[in-house]
Amino acid sequence: MKLDTGLMARNLKDVPAAAKAAEDAGFDAVWTAEAGCDPFLPVALAAEHTSKVKIGPSVAIAFPRSPMVTAHTAWDLAALSQGRFILGLGTQVKGHNERRYSVKWEAPVPRLREYIGSLRAIFKCWAEGGQKLNYQGKFYNFTLMTPFFTPPKHQWPNIPIWIAGVNEHILRLAGETCDGLHAHPFNSPKYLREYVIPNVERGLKKAGRARKDFGIATTAFVIVGRNKDEIERAKAGVRQQIAFYASTRTYKVVLDMHGWGDVSARLNEKAAKGDWAGMSKEITDEMLDTYAVAGTFDDIGEKVMKRFEGLLDRVAFYIPYQSGADDAQWKKLTRQFNG
Repeated sequence: MKLDTGLMARNLKDVPAAAKAAEDAGFDAVWTAEAGCDPFLPVALAAEHTSKVKIGPSVAIAFPRSPMVTAHTAWDLAALSQGRFILGLGTQVKGHNERRYSVKWEAPVPRLREYIGSLRAIFKCWAEGGQKLNYQGKFYNFTLMTPFFTPPKHQWPNIPIWIAGVNEHILRLAGETCDGLHAHPFNSPKYLREYVIPNVERGLKKAGRARKDFGIATTAFVIVGRNKDEIERAKAGVRQQIAFYASTRTYKVVLDMHGWGDVSARLNEKAAKGDWAGMSKEITDEMLDTYAVAGTFDDIGEKVMKRFEGLLDRVAFYIPYQSGADDAQWKKLTRQFNG
């Protein structure tokens, strides 16, 4: 199991130093996010100032971008990083697509299937020097590629595509068409073992592929402190974040796995009223223990590996690494996972 981290530098001028520090600390991959900033621009800077660490968005929101636009960005980043780039895509939920991006929401899984298929077709066209492009579907059609608009060939045309998913249909799509899955941070070992992996494997079987050819990663809720007092203080923020995610009906399946589905409606109602304090109170200690793992720097690595053994190929802590904060402890952790 590899240990990754998130790159949360909001100012682009801070990205080079942050990415280099993460690489020097021993992380295997650095993931960006479409959260208050563009997900691709930091990747370009990180690629330029690192040489080993894998880099990619987890995730870029697919539907507001034409697959052709995404393909050009991914192609250039694969070349710049010399094959270290991983294209992470997500659908987001209906409300964000319609009201934040002003994008029509329709059949997200079939549409994402075509999105991935069209990306593969475009990459193949470019790898062959601009040979005939002919992808035709219900949502996307690409039939024009001229020499002027064909990017230079490079030796990394098979760009890995990972998607984020929670529910069964998108998990199966990931197994069938992608190289990996970003499992949602709001998860538990039971949900991963009994719901995520079986659905991914159904997709893999349909495509004639094996589990060893596919990666599963998550950003886990990890509560770390130097002592018990620090751990207890850190729990409040994680409890609030779990409540936020659990209030979204799309993620109700994660609660259902443990018989807590009724909590979803109460959280949703309180979220609509802005009752954030009340939401946190819905997350019991048992729920916190189910969806998060707590420990000191001395034992958290062992606890995380034990929790996700056989379930994940990559894991990052929900609170990302920041250079200068417990550097020695982080380097010890990365050696434990990646050494």
